[in-house]
Amino acid sequence: MNAIDRRAFLLTTGAAALAGPALAQGSAEDAKLRALLDAMYEENLAASPEAVTRLGLDKGARAAAKSRLDGESLKDLADDRARNAGQLRRLEQIDGGKLSPRSRSDWETVLFTARTNAEGARFDYGDAFGQQPYVLSQLTGAYQDKPDFLGTQHSIETKADADAYLARLEAFATVMDEEVERVRRDVAEGVVPPDFILDKTLTQMRGLKTAPGESPLVRSVADRAKAKGVAGDYEAQASAIYSQKVIPALDRQIALMESLRPRAVHDAGCWRLPDGEAYYRHALKNMTTTTLSADEVHALGLETARSLSARADVLLKGQGYTKGTVGERIAALFKEEKYHYPNTDEAKERLIADLNKYVEGIRPKLPQYFGQLPQAAVEVRRVPKFIEAGAPGGYYNRPALDGSRPGIYWINLRDSAENPTWTLKTLTYHESIPGHHLQRTLQQEGDAPMLRRTAGFSAFAEGWALYTEELALEMGMYEGDPLGEIGMLQAALFRAARLVVDTGLHAKRWSREKAIETMVSIDGSPVSSATTEIERYCVRPGQACSYMVGKLTWLRLRQKAKDALGPRFDIRKFHDAVLLGGAMPLTVLEGVVDRHIAAQRA
Repeated sequence: MNAIDRRAFLLTTGAAALAGPALAQGSAEDAKLRALLDAMYEENLAASPEAVTRLGLDKGARAAAKSRLDGESLKDLADDRARNAGQLRRLEQIDGGKLSPRSRSDWETVLFTARTNAEGARFDYGDAFGQQPYVLSQLTGAYQDKPDFLGTQHSIETKADADAYLARLEAFATVMDEEVERVRRDVAEGVVPPDFILDKTLTQMRGLKTAPGESPLVRSVADRAKAKGVAGDYEAQASAIYSQKVIPALDRQIALMESLRPRAVHDAGCWRLPDGEAYYRHALKNMTTTTLSADEVHALGLETARSLSARADVLLKGQGYTKGTVGERIAALFKEEKYHYPNTDEAKERLIADLNKYVEGIRPKLPQYFGQLPQAAVEVRRVPKFIEAGAPGGYYNRPALDGSRPGIYWINLRDSAENPTWTLKTLTYHESIPGHHLQRTLQQEGDAPMLRRTAGFSAFAEGWALYTEELALEMGMYEGDPLGEIGMLQAALFRAARLVVDTGLHAKRWSREKAIETMVSIDGSPVSSATTEIERYCVRPGQACSYMVGKLTWLRLRQKAKDALGPRFDIRKFHDAVLLGGAMPLTVLEGVVDRHIAAQRA
């Protein structure tokens, strides 16, 4: 799953135009908050044309947004920070004690984001709010995300849509040059990615360069315009922009990255950056929405890994895997070719079909566990080949608000050996239902304020998806499939290992190699997969910790409700209570559960 997009989050904090009966009518302070959220929505919608497209709003009065990309200049970053500072001042003028319970949760959620952004804004490198330290890496930068955005989020139905695509393709070159300006500013402050990050980044940048007619950037508009019968030679127009604007801008980024290579060190953690230890403390708070320290997170990871390993040990012995540590036995299981799909496009299509069967298999059981179910469909698709080298193993994109685009579960099929059959059920439940798709779509389809309907918090969403991997076990989805259950435990071990290695890299000054070795020893994942993961954590400090911290919080709060309600506990009502209000910090979620308990006791 992707890191939080703060611009996208902030633009949704009011959304009066779509929210319907958003904030419940209540006190004068409720009305004051509602007006402020409406104003924030308008301010932030104007600042992010890409978020307008992701929400499916780039039509009608907002059609002009479809021809623009988000700016990435130093001025744009300053504007983001100034807008957040102004919104924070107005939010702090709200009297939380005079808000209704529902409005107070909304206020606390938005206030957490604005305050955390303000804290991160003091780190004058990377992005605007101290979330990602490197402007360009294997996972960050326009070269990495704009091709995917244009191919999967920018719809083409009409000539205006196709023309807007061309405008965005030209803007892509401008954005890359804006990023060059920011990288140079950061380098002057001593911020250079590690050598291995530069090497992977350069590999991916060079891989984006192809003959115009073969480029996904050109083919996307040419093929889709032709399929819709749109008049015009869009292949020729896109090829000209690609050759004359995009490739020269990409070459400038490549030259800049090459010039940094002699200056790069092998140290992996953000501790070596300006005020790097404080940067990581901020990252942990931002991503876990808790006050846990790096030492506490590290210890939690080790403790959780021990518990999960004990459970996995029993199952592995039952399948005849008795020699070596749990990690070594899982590693051996990963290597067994009988559990691999052939590394061919035909076999990978079969793999996608099998994933769809898992989705359909769990769907009939959902009404026993959820009072409300999502209406939007979910599709399983392969991560585009041109970004798969540096992309995560799987991730999810939510559906468009207007229903024009389904939820999409993307799976990375760069190497079939990374996706043995016994791992796929768990990954599918995590990314689709009852994981990300169910949570994000229920949130989006509800009648809560748009703040809750579209905002995202990694600890909430990733914690939920990891929680549902184990919920699927309770739902009986692994009956008669001990290898599938081992897959579920391996996935949990993987997330426990993340707590250990992320804090190891950034707080304990581990090397990349020690982190890879540690991850493999805990969860048995292939070295190639572990390497991709560790390199991800190097450029997104703290985000990997949100998963298991979130899951353990979900499990603790569910047990809290069970203990308090006894026979009156209804898992469907519990799930509806915690999901339909929308994403929030874990500290705010605690209050929601307390109010649910009180309501059920009444």
